[in-house]
Amino acid sequence: MDTPTTSPTTRPSLADISLHTLYKLLEPITVPAGQPRASFINWGLSFRCSPLAVFEPENEYQCELIFELVRREGKTVRAAGIGHSPSDLACTADYMLRTEKLNKIIEINTEKNYVVAQGGIILQSLHDALEAHNLAMINLGSISDQSLAGVVTTATHGSGMSYKVLSTHVLSLVLLLADGSRVLCSHQERPDLFTASLCGLGSTGLILEIRLEVERAFRLKEVQEMRAFDEVVSDVDAIATAAEHVRLWWFPQAGVVRVCSANRTSEAKRPVATWLWHSIIGYHLLQFLFFLGRYITSLNPWIGRFGAWLVRDNAVAIDDSYRIFNVDCKFPQFTTEWAIPYENTRACLRELRAWLDEEHADPHGQRPHFPLEIRFSDSDDIWLSPSSGTKTCWVGIVQYKPYGLNVPYRKLFARFEEIMTRHGGRPHWAKAHDLRPDDLRRLYPRFDDFVKVLEEVDPRGMLRNAYVQRHIFGKEGPEYDGRVFKQQHL
Repeated sequence: MDTPTTSPTTRPSLADISLHTLYKLLEPITVPAGQPRASFINWGLSFRCSPLAVFEPENEYQCELIFELVRREGKTVRAAGIGHSPSDLACTADYMLRTEKLNKIIEINTEKNYVVAQGGIILQSLHDALEAHNLAMINLGSISDQSLAGVVTTATHGSGMSYKVLSTHVLSLVLLLADGSRVLCSHQERPDLFTASLCGLGSTGLILEIRLEVERAFRLKEVQEMRAFDEVVSDVDAIATAAEHVRLWWFPQAGVVRVCSANRTSEAKRPVATWLWHSIIGYHLLQFLFFLGRYITSLNPWIGRFGAWLVRDNAVAIDDSYRIFNVDCKFPQFTTEWAIPYENTRACLRELRAWLDEEHADPHGQRPHFPLEIRFSDSDDIWLSPSSGTKTCWVGIVQYKPYGLNVPYRKLFARFEEIMTRHGGRPHWAKAHDLRPDDLRRLYPRFDDFVKVLEEVDPRGMLRNAYVQRHIFGKEGPEYDGRVFKQQHL
């Protein structure tokens, strides 16, 4: 049988294609064994997997062929984009579907301010396409090296007390379900499936198309100033609401916080990035210092204070919105981030400070890298969004991996998560955590509604990898333990 064209009128029914022919049709989009892309590793170099096969489809029909193969073989399939999630969220021991070639802009509407794009498009490419039409995303997280579908399915957030998680900007989705059907869902059509998919962890269906609300292109004016930790915590209400988008960088070793406040502006661009800072000092010198601190842990508090000193001066930057929203993540890293109800912010930050002071005073204490990132988001009604039902403060901590080398982090993160849990914390879904269904059921009133949708659209669990089986369905056993995909056990 010849390979069918992409025209639906000339395609044979999938049910009429033999398994042998199905294999032949999938050969052109299968990554050959032995090539680097035949395995998967996330951006942080912390999780790796070796799927049975990795497919790189270029159109929807090829996705349908992959799903048909998975159904016939009784396997599972996991969609993966860039792999920026610092967890095993994208990992699988069965089939993997890479979405990077599903990256087309389908429509840009400058009258109603929306864009329709395939789920695999990278945010940076989306920025470029929108900019050409004088449009921009309403809000952004710290990076644009991630797929749009990845943003949606993990309820990725930016910062701003009046701004909700980015999934709330989605107007509709087109999904390929486990049974091979192609469905449109929105607040009006199949609303439960739509709401579940806005933070669906890749388990409701393959996101083919996203209709996203955008706005006219805008610039942001960001003012950065260094303030004492106690002052910031005492005035956090005023600080968090003083600008449209507020982000805090806390240097616990130095007892100071870099307050970054951004508002929309019509002023001329005034970037502040310099080659000296971003290349020589901000990248190479810091990475070398973190490398030394890997072996001489007593250096790490000094490195933290040095980092605070480097950015001690006040600064003002004016640039295109996405350039201000985004920051340089610099090096591979272990990271975790939790969301707490905003009203718990002061108490939580003070307990974190007391703990980190203890660690720094102990010659054998944990040595966190700098800084901790603190952001804010408005309440939303997405079932599994960490901001569901409450205004939220997000706190993230990192341990950098200089030159890709591993560093101890488990004890540090475990204590951090204990404190966040005491203050009503919910983990960021893209990041590693230990919560199970009973824990999540207490945190998310609509958790069982989410599970019900998954059981309806995918009763066999074709789209469920170890992460979903572990956290959503409570599966136990070595095959469901996220550590099986860890690069090294630290």
